[in-house]
Amino acid sequence: MPEPQVTQRVNDFVIKLANVNGTGSASANSLLMKSIFRMGVPVVGKNFFPSNIQGLPTWYEIRLSREGHIARSGRVDIMVAMNAETYRQDLAEVSPGGVLIYDSTWPRSHELQREDVTIFGIPLARMCNEQFNGVRARILMKNIAYAGALAALLDIDLEIIKKLLSETFAGKPKLAAANMEAIHLGYDYAQEHFDCPLPMRVERMDKTRGHIMIDGNTASALGCLYAGATIGAWYPITPSTSLMDAFRSLCEEHRTDEETGRNRYCVIQAEDELAAIGMVLGASWMGARAFTPTSGPGISLMSEFIGYGYYAEIPAVIFDVQRVGPSTGMPTRTQQCDIVSAAYCSHGDTRHPILFPADPAECFELSVAAFDLAERLQTPVFVLSDLDIGMNDWMCPAFQWDDDYRWDRGKVLGREELEQVDHFWRYFDQDGDGIPYRTLPGVDPKGAYFTRGSGHNAQGKYTEDSDEYREVMDRLTRKFETAAELVPGPVIIEKNRGDMAILSVGSCDGAVREALEILSREGISLDYLRVRAFPFSSRVQEFLDRHDRIFVIEQNRDAQLRTLLISETRTNPEKLLSVLHYDGLPIGSDCIVQAIREALAEGAAA
Repeated sequence: MPEPQVTQRVNDFVIKLANVNGTGSASANSLLMKSIFRMGVPVVGKNFFPSNIQGLPTWYEIRLSREGHIARSGRVDIMVAMNAETYRQDLAEVSPGGVLIYDSTWPRSHELQREDVTIFGIPLARMCNEQFNGVRARILMKNIAYAGALAALLDIDLEIIKKLLSETFAGKPKLAAANMEAIHLGYDYAQEHFDCPLPMRVERMDKTRGHIMIDGNTASALGCLYAGATIGAWYPITPSTSLMDAFRSLCEEHRTDEETGRNRYCVIQAEDELAAIGMVLGASWMGARAFTPTSGPGISLMSEFIGYGYYAEIPAVIFDVQRVGPSTGMPTRTQQCDIVSAAYCSHGDTRHPILFPADPAECFELSVAAFDLAERLQTPVFVLSDLDIGMNDWMCPAFQWDDDYRWDRGKVLGREELEQVDHFWRYFDQDGDGIPYRTLPGVDPKGAYFTRGSGHNAQGKYTEDSDEYREVMDRLTRKFETAAELVPGPVIIEKNRGDMAILSVGSCDGAVREALEILSREGISLDYLRVRAFPFSSRVQEFLDRHDRIFVIEQNRDAQLRTLLISETRTNPEKLLSVLHYDGLPIGSDCIVQAIREALAEGAAA
C-alpha cells in the first residue's frame, strides 16, 4: 500500500490540538500560535474547552492564513491527537492529505487509520517519564514536547520559541530550563525520525507588523480604563470574569496613588448580578463612570434594575459576553443569543442602545464609546461581544488613541448653569431631542430631585396621572430616535450595488468577509453591511431599501437580529433570508458559502 502524501500548503493550514483539560495544554498551544505570529504569519486561535475544571476533552484550533483570514475555515490539516478517548473522532476530522500526530507510548488500534492521512507516532509520555520527575511535571512537559515536534515538522523557528519561553519564565530559571528541555525532546525526536520539514510548513512573512495579539475581554478592560471608569461591580460568570480580572490588574498598575499607595478605583464582587447592576447605577448616579461585565444569565437577573436605569435615566455600561443558552446553557461555548433580550431588557416598554464589536480592536474602541453614550443619553448601554471574541486571542491592528480625547458627559448642569435658571426640571425636554438635563449630587440645592423608577412627571415629581406618564414615555421614544444618529454607524461594503447583500453582526464579520471572497471567485457578487449598533441608523434602513435579497448571518437559532430588523425598520420580512449557526462553535466561512449557494440554487430552480 502506497504511503499517503502530505498536501503542500505554506502558511495556509489549520492545526487542531486535541487534549484533556487541566493538563496545561493551553500554554503549549499559545506558545505555538505566538511563535507563528512572531514569524510574521497571520494567525488566530480558537479554544474549545469544557465547563468542568479538568478531565474532559478540549480542543484548540490554530489557523494560519497568508491572506489574513480570521474565521474558522471548516478544515483540519494537522491534528495532534493527545486524547485517546477522542482519537477516532479526531482522526475523522482530518482533511485528505493531512497529518495526524499521536502519542505512540501506548499502542493504537490498527483499525483507527486512514489511507489518505499521514500518521506520525511520537512516544511523548515515555520520553517525558524518563526525563522528568513528578506526575504533574511529566504531564505538563508532554505538551511542551509536542510543541517542539511541531516546530521541527512545520519549520517553526526554534529560536523564537526559546525566546518566548525565556520571556514567559523570566525569574523562574528552573521552569525555564525544564521547558527548554521538553521543547528539544520533541524537536530532536522529529528531526531524527521524520523527514522535516513537511510540505505543509511555515515560512517567514511580514504581515503581522503593526499588529498585536489580544483577547476581547482584556481589550474591553483597557477601554474601560481609557474611558475613565473607576467603579466595577460584578458577580463572576464565564465568559466575562476575565474582563473584570483584567480591569483590576490594569487599575492596580495605573490607578494607584504613587505617593500614598491608595486605590483610586473600586472593584466590588457583589452577592449576585442584581446587586452588581444596582451598585453600578448608584455609582453612576453619583457621577462616577461605572460598569458591570456579565453574560446572558446575568442579564436575566439584572432586568429589574436595568428597567429602573432606563426610566430613571441613569447612565450605566453593561458588558454582555454572550454564551450558549437558554437557562445556564453551555458556559464555555459561544453564541449571539442575547440580542433581543438586551434590546428590550426589563418589563414594560424599554429599548436600550447596544454596541456590537466584531473583534478585540472594536472591543477597545466601543468600550470607550459606550461610556460616552451612556452619559450623553443618560441610560444603560450594552456592549455585546461573545465568548469567541472575549476569551480567544485575536490578531488585530495595534490600538490607536487620541490624546486629545475628553469625556462626553452630556447635559450636566453645574452650579453656574443652575444659577441662571429659575427652576430645574429633571425630566423636561428643553431641546427637542428627548434628552433632559441632569445634575450631580451635592453640586447645588437647586439641582436636587427625587430619582424615581416609577411614576414621575417632567418636573421629576411623583405622579400617577395618565397624561403625564405618557408624556415621559413619548419623550423616551424621542430620545431613542436621537440615539440612532449618535451610536456608531454600520460598516458598509458596496462594490457593485447589486440586488443581493449580506447583513451581519459582531464576530460573524471575519467569516462573512472570507465568504464574500469565495463567492466572488464563483461570480456571485454581494454587498455587505455589518451592524455596529442598535438602534439602527438611517444608513441601515437605506441599505435595506436598496437590496431585494438580504442574507442575515447570525449565531443563534431564532434569528434574533432578523427579528430586530423586522421590528425596528420598515423592511419587508420576506426579503430577509436567515443564515443561522448555533452549534456553540464560532461560525466559519464554509457555513455561509454553502447556505448562500443552496439558496441561490433553489431560487434558480423555482
